[in-house]
Amino acid sequence: MRLGLAQLNPTVGDLAGNRQKIIAAYTALVAQGAELIVFPELAVCGYPPRDLLFKRRFVPDTAESLTQIAAAVGEVPALIGTVEPNSTGRGRPFFNSAGFCHRGVVVAMARKCLLPTYDVFDEDRYFEPATSPTVIEHAGLRIGITICEDIWTHPMISTRRLYSGRVPVEQLAEQKCDLMVNLSASPWHSAKENVRQNLVVAEAARALHCPVAYVNAVGGNDELIFDGRSHVVDGSGQLIAGLAAFGEELCLVETNPTAASDAPIPFARSLDPSFTQNELPDIYHALVLGVRDYAHKTGFKRALVALSGGIDSALVAVIATEALGADNVTGVSLPSAISSQHSRDDARILAEKLGIHFETVRIADVVNEAEKVLWHLFSQTPRDVTEENIQARVRGVLMMALSNKFGALLLTTGNKSEMAVGYCTLYGDMCGGLAVISDVFKTQVYALARWINREKEIIPRNTIDKAPSAELRPNQTDQDSLPPYDQLDAILQGYVEEGLSRRDLVANGFPELVVNDVVRKVDLNEYKRKQAAPGLKITPLAFGVGRRIPIVQKYVS
Repeated sequence: MRLGLAQLNPTVGDLAGNRQKIIAAYTALVAQGAELIVFPELAVCGYPPRDLLFKRRFVPDTAESLTQIAAAVGEVPALIGTVEPNSTGRGRPFFNSAGFCHRGVVVAMARKCLLPTYDVFDEDRYFEPATSPTVIEHAGLRIGITICEDIWTHPMISTRRLYSGRVPVEQLAEQKCDLMVNLSASPWHSAKENVRQNLVVAEAARALHCPVAYVNAVGGNDELIFDGRSHVVDGSGQLIAGLAAFGEELCLVETNPTAASDAPIPFARSLDPSFTQNELPDIYHALVLGVRDYAHKTGFKRALVALSGGIDSALVAVIATEALGADNVTGVSLPSAISSQHSRDDARILAEKLGIHFETVRIADVVNEAEKVLWHLFSQTPRDVTEENIQARVRGVLMMALSNKFGALLLTTGNKSEMAVGYCTLYGDMCGGLAVISDVFKTQVYALARWINREKEIIPRNTIDKAPSAELRPNQTDQDSLPPYDQLDAILQGYVEEGLSRRDLVANGFPELVVNDVVRKVDLNEYKRKQAAPGLKITPLAFGVGRRIPIVQKYVS
């Protein structure tokens, strides 16, 4: 079968825009000779719609949009992810479904069986699960239809234990399918694609002894980034075709490439170069896509970055420039009386190399005036971090004023290491609309900076080589308050991402005093993270929607 894969970037709630995109993709793939066209999960309304589903008109409007899409479907059928009302009178109000559209109408609905309710997922809040997957007969073939989580059931995947009884792949194996398709909206995190391809899709094909087509969404929606990487494997699990990472693509694939054909078949047997790539370019391209889509889908064309001369703001500026274009990015240097000359120079040089707009706003006078206003209250107390944070908060006020005045999205520059231990100032450097690298550890920031400079110097070498510093007091460095970043990041990965206790970390060889200090800081600063800008997710467990730690809690592990 000549299968059309429509790897699209829908926007949540943009029913008209998504409809136009779906119909255009359908028309293009029909013209190429497709015999069946498959779209991603919930392509009609975008994923995840979350509590939009509870708005009274949202699901009926989504159903009407699918009806309009179906009217444009001719002899070549299409499988399109959508929301279906649950009219049974039992269970949750909706189904996560795939509409089988053919000859102007929605012929059948296939419903999702397994509903993920972990990490960033909360589908059990909205959807009722189907008891078995749907098989449709078309063009003499039996086509099994699954939706995303339905095939995430390999015994080596930890979430398999959430589902009891026979899983959809096992049920389909009994029905002797000729082809299985999977409509997905699978959020990306680093290294996930290897698990997805080798344990999920390939194993499903081997279990069913038939080709499997996996069609994934692409794009950024809030914190989540979808990488695409749709692909098709044959009945032995061998890759037939793999689509681009982090970009829309339409592709025609012959699911039986050895079959004779009367006409030339423009199917792909090779992989898009980005389908398999190393970790650093993967992270970089994910962040670029996340910034671009967050800005454009929320109506921003321009972005602001406070350039400190440090490596974090440099990385964010590079990502923003690639995402939005140099003409749409402004870097702002906000030196105080403490700011070093080399930091000011590094900020300016970076802006020149990137070709972005560059402005300097000096804050020393504003900081002095703030301290004067507070003097009668502070005069009997020693100077401490409070006065240091006035600088950061003045910068936050001024950057938000620029954002407000010029309608530009302010990008925050704090990394995951800093966010974890509270090495950031609430209402200061945490001000902004999107936390670009809040899920990127400091050691990864350095690795990305060196990767960016692999062919030529973009981020000034001095920015990479110098000791990191917040420059809120003279001669300050991060390591005055924090352990070396390679040690800190390893502890944070164990404590935050893997759920290890203090005792576990000490047993793994980390110094007890360091572990206790780091863990205490992580726990104490939960209130800051709850007030942070949404951050782009690139790891299996990011701060934000997927990590739900109470602010008020006394458990010590």
